[in-house]
Amino acid sequence: MLLLNILLPLFSAIIAGLFSRLLGRKGAMLLSSIFILFTFLLSICNFSRLYFKNNFFFVVDALTWIDFGHIKVNWIFLFDSLSLWMMIVVSLISLCVHVYSVAYMGNDPHQPRFFSYLSLFTFFMLILVSAGNYLQLFVGWEGVGLCSYLLIAFWYNRIAANKAALKAIFLNRIGDLAFVIAMLLILYVFESLDFAIILQRIEYLNYTNFIFFSTQFNIFVLICTFFFIGAVGKSAQIGLHTWLPDAMEGPTPVSALIHSATMVTAGVFLIIRSSFLFEYAENVLLIVVFIGALTSFFAASAGLLQNDIKKIIAYSTCSQLGYMIFACGLSAYHVSFFHLVNHAFFKALLFLCAGSIIHALNDEQDIRKMGGLVNFMPFTYIVMLIGSLSLAGFPFLTGFYSKDFILEVAFVTITPTGLFSYWLGMITVFFTAYYSFRILFLVFFINPQGYKINYITIHEVSWHMGLPMFFLALGSIFFGFFFKDLFIGLGSDFFLDSIYILPEHSDNIILAEYVSVFVKNLPFFFSILALFTVYFFEFVIFKFVLKFKLSYIGRVLVVFFNKKWFFDLIYNEFIGIPFLKNCYFMVFQPLDKGFLEYIGPFGIAKVTENLARAFSRLHTGHISQYLFFFFLFLYCVLFVWNFFIIYGF
Repeated sequence: MLLLNILLPLFSAIIAGLFSRLLGRKGAMLLSSIFILFTFLLSICNFSRLYFKNNFFFVVDALTWIDFGHIKVNWIFLFDSLSLWMMIVVSLISLCVHVYSVAYMGNDPHQPRFFSYLSLFTFFMLILVSAGNYLQLFVGWEGVGLCSYLLIAFWYNRIAANKAALKAIFLNRIGDLAFVIAMLLILYVFESLDFAIILQRIEYLNYTNFIFFSTQFNIFVLICTFFFIGAVGKSAQIGLHTWLPDAMEGPTPVSALIHSATMVTAGVFLIIRSSFLFEYAENVLLIVVFIGALTSFFAASAGLLQNDIKKIIAYSTCSQLGYMIFACGLSAYHVSFFHLVNHAFFKALLFLCAGSIIHALNDEQDIRKMGGLVNFMPFTYIVMLIGSLSLAGFPFLTGFYSKDFILEVAFVTITPTGLFSYWLGMITVFFTAYYSFRILFLVFFINPQGYKINYITIHEVSWHMGLPMFFLALGSIFFGFFFKDLFIGLGSDFFLDSIYILPEHSDNIILAEYVSVFVKNLPFFFSILALFTVYFFEFVIFKFVLKFKLSYIGRVLVVFFNKKWFFDLIYNEFIGIPFLKNCYFMVFQPLDKGFLEYIGPFGIAKVTENLARAFSRLHTGHISQYLFFFFLFLYCVLFVWNFFIIYGF
C-alpha cells in the first residue's frame, strides 16, 4: 500500500501517454485524475495509519540497485513525518491541477500528453520525497527537472517556450553537478549514501578534513556547500534564479504545480532532509541565511513593477523560497517546512486564479490591460483575495502562522546574519503586500483598461476550475491555524528524527515564542502600510502622472526594479555572449572547423582523391604495361609465401 502510493502516478503517466488513442482525450484526462485522486487518498491513509500507531519511521527496502565492492545502494523508501506530509501536499496540489486542467486545457489537441507529463512529474516528486538515500533522491531530483523541461516547452511551436525550457534545464545543470560532487564526497567519507547510516556515523567523523591541492577543507563544509549550490539552482535562489520567471511560458497549471509543491520546493526539501549534515557546518549556515534573505528581498523588489500577472506571482514564489532557505540557515528547519506546506496552498491558488483571469480575457496577461473584473468574476476575486491576504501574512490566515514565525526566529537570533535576515524579511513583507494589493487593484477595481472584445467574451470559471480553487482557498484560510501546534508548537515531537537540530541551535525557536507583542504585530503594520501605499500610488499619483516627472533617482529605481536588477542583461552581455565568442574563436574555428575537419572528412576526401589521381596515372591503355604489373604483383605474392614457408611462420 505504501509503494502503491508512489507507483500510481507512474501508471497514470504510462497509460495516458501510450494508450491515449484507445482511451481518447476525455478518457485519458479522467483516468489520470482518478489515479491522482487515489494517490491523494492513499497518502492520507498512510499518514493516518502511521500517525495513530506512533510509528513515524517506516522503511521499505524494495530491492538491490548497486552492489559493487563495499558500495551497496538499495531502493529504499523512507516513510516518516517529513516524507508523508510532502506526499500529501504533492498529491493534493497535483490533484487540484489535474482537475483544473480538464477545463483549462479543454481545447488543446494534445491533452493526453499534457496529463501524462503532469502524472510523471508527480511520480518523480514522490520518488524524491520518499527516498531513503541520496542516489534515489537524485533520481527524483533529475526526474522533476526533466518533467519541468517537458511541461515548460509543452507548446513547442512557441520559440519563447523552447528558450525558457532550455534556460531552466541549463541553469539547473549547475546545481545538479554540485549535487553529484556532494554525493561523491559523502561516498568517500561515509562509504554509504543511506540517510540512516550517515546519521549514525556523523558524530565520529565531525572533524574529518579533505585535502585538495595541499589545502585542507572540513568535509561537512564541503558537502553542505555543494548541496546548497544544488538547492540554489533548483529552488531559484539569487544567481541561478533567472529560469523561474521565464518558466511562465508554459501553461498556467504547470506554473501552479512547479511553483507550489514540486520542483522549486525540492531544493528546500534537500536542505531539510540533510539537516544532520548542515548542523555541523555552521559557516555554510551563515551563507544559507545570507543568500536566502537576499533572495527574498531581491525577488520581492523585482516583482514590484512587473506587469505580467504570472511573472509577479513567480517572483513572489522566489521571494517566499528565500524565507524558507534563510529559516533553514537559522536551524528552524521545521518552521521552514511549515511555511513550505502553507505556501503550497496559497501559491497554487494564486496561479490558478491567474489562469482563470487569463483564460477569461483571451490569454491577456498584462495587468495594465485589465480592470473592473470584480463585476464579471466575483468568485475569482474572492478566492484571489484570500490567496493574496494569506501571501501577505494577514493575521489568522495560513501564511501568517509560518512567515511571521520565521521573522520572529530571525529577530531573536542576536547575530549579524540574524538581524540582516530579519530586516530584509521585514522589508520583503512590505514589498509582498504591495504587489499583492497592486494586482488586486489593477485587475479588479480600476476602470476597465483592456480591449472591448475581451470584455464581451469574459466569463466566470466553470466548476472544473472553480472546485480546486475553492478547496485551495479553504486551505489558505484554515490550514495554518489547525496545524500550527503540530508543526511548530513547543514540545511537539511530530518530526522526531526526521529533522536533526543540535541543542545549542534550538534555543532561538523557544525564545521566538516570547517576543514582545509589538514585534509580533510589526509585519501586520507593514502590510497595512503597503495597502495605503498602493492606493496612494495607483489612485492618486498615477491619475496625475502626466503633470509631473519622477526625479532622476526615481527613474533609475523604477528601471532597476522593472528590469529585475539587470541580471538577464549581465548574464547575456557579460557572460553569455563573451563565452560564446570565445568558444567560437578558440575552439570551434581552430578545432572543429580546423584540425578535426582537416584530419576528418576533408582529410579523408583529400587523401582518397590524391590516391585516386596517383592510381589513374597507371591506366595508360597499353596491355604490355598491365601484364608487367600483373606478373610483378604475382611475383611479390609468391615471394612472401615462400618466405613464410621457409621460416616456419
